[in-house]
Amino acid sequence: MLFSSLTFLFGFLPIVLLFYYASPMKIKNLIIMVSGILFYAWGEPFYVIIMLVTVAVDYIAGRLMDRYDENQKARLWIMLSSVALNLSFLVLFKYGSFIVANINALFGTQIFDPKLPLPIGISFYTFQAMSYTIDLYKRNIKVQKSFINFTGYVTLFPQLIAGPIVRYSDIENEINTREISNKMIADGISIFIRGLGKKVLLANSIGALWTTIKAMDYATMPALTAWVGILAFTFQIYYDFSGYSDMAIGLGKMLGFHFPKNFDHPYMSKSISEFWRRWHITLGSWFKSYVYIPMGGNRGSTLKVVCNLFVVWLLTGLWHGASWNFVLWGIYFGGIIIIEKLFLGKLLQKIPSFIQWIYSFLLVVFGWVLFEMRTLGEIGSFFAAMFGLNNIVAYEKQSFYLISSNILVFVVCAIGSTTALKHYTKPLEHKSQFIYKTLKLVCEFMIFAVCICYLVTSGYNPFLYFNF
Repeated sequence: MLFSSLTFLFGFLPIVLLFYYASPMKIKNLIIMVSGILFYAWGEPFYVIIMLVTVAVDYIAGRLMDRYDENQKARLWIMLSSVALNLSFLVLFKYGSFIVANINALFGTQIFDPKLPLPIGISFYTFQAMSYTIDLYKRNIKVQKSFINFTGYVTLFPQLIAGPIVRYSDIENEINTREISNKMIADGISIFIRGLGKKVLLANSIGALWTTIKAMDYATMPALTAWVGILAFTFQIYYDFSGYSDMAIGLGKMLGFHFPKNFDHPYMSKSISEFWRRWHITLGSWFKSYVYIPMGGNRGSTLKVVCNLFVVWLLTGLWHGASWNFVLWGIYFGGIIIIEKLFLGKLLQKIPSFIQWIYSFLLVVFGWVLFEMRTLGEIGSFFAAMFGLNNIVAYEKQSFYLISSNILVFVVCAIGSTTALKHYTKPLEHKSQFIYKTLKLVCEFMIFAVCICYLVTSGYNPFLYFNF
């Protein structure tokens, strides 16, 4: 699909920026709105209607809540109706087939399944739009009376289809009026290039290795090959998703917006709780604000807190996809976080930091097996391969070939997932701003040039999180 190609983005972006910078402030949001709709419609020429209906529902709900400002009961029903309509689209398109298939399997019925295609990014823009009506009901924000401004907020094309999830409160002031300085544009370009490099040079490269290993027969796969494969996916999903987030944040800055951070070196975490404070930060924050805290959060009995966490992580798993492996993935991480909260977290603090990191990283890697394998049979077979239960040999010549031919990208991925580079370049930044900025500019130019070369020879560059 052309929509998932970075080459389309590079053809689309210069045109938008040209019109955007040349236009007065009063029509900049109109340009954002139109560009967002066109950007989405390129890949979803029919389902763009679903997104626009979502926009209209939440905009009307906001205006009605403003009209009945002193009638709290009416405001509540308007908000609930808006949320219900938003969720109905999400359930219909994302979970409809899953629900029908499980009902048919459980009760032996033959309910017709239309197998509706999943609209790109529906989970992201639905959560984003819902945050507006919920926060407006809670009086955390003011009503947006301009339909153009509100539509521009929901359809901000940099993060429209794969996050970060930007709440209306994050950019409430900037959506109405904002300043675009040369420094913001320069910073945005720098962040965008960093994200582009993550995606094209790292995620795509290490992902090719995982694609090769994933296609093998798990029943005869040596343990070393299985570990090489899942470690490759571990880095691929990080650089793919964080790369897109950086590109979106960078483009946002170029347009005058400050989007929230979505990743903070998650593979440096020393517990699973810490990992989820560093990974997909905007999703965790969304569930905390709109599900966990309203349910009671940490208040109440231990059993109540455990139940709250279980519900949040069950929903987190389902948010990622209508499949039992995602349910299992959510319960897996939720269970570990519950155990850490009850007693394990305190015990972890008493052991060496390196052991804490190994504990966290291994559990995350195991979690990615649950995430990537779509059936319980595949999950069981791949875990068996990892622990040498399917094959009498732990490794083969091919295992070492796969490592040796990809060792450089593994090393770069490992270093890049830490703060090591920042640690070693910081003294230079303080010592000589000129040298630091010059080297930084040269590196960014080289990364951009190499990425363009890759893109010229590869017309299909899908992001993994487009599927959600």
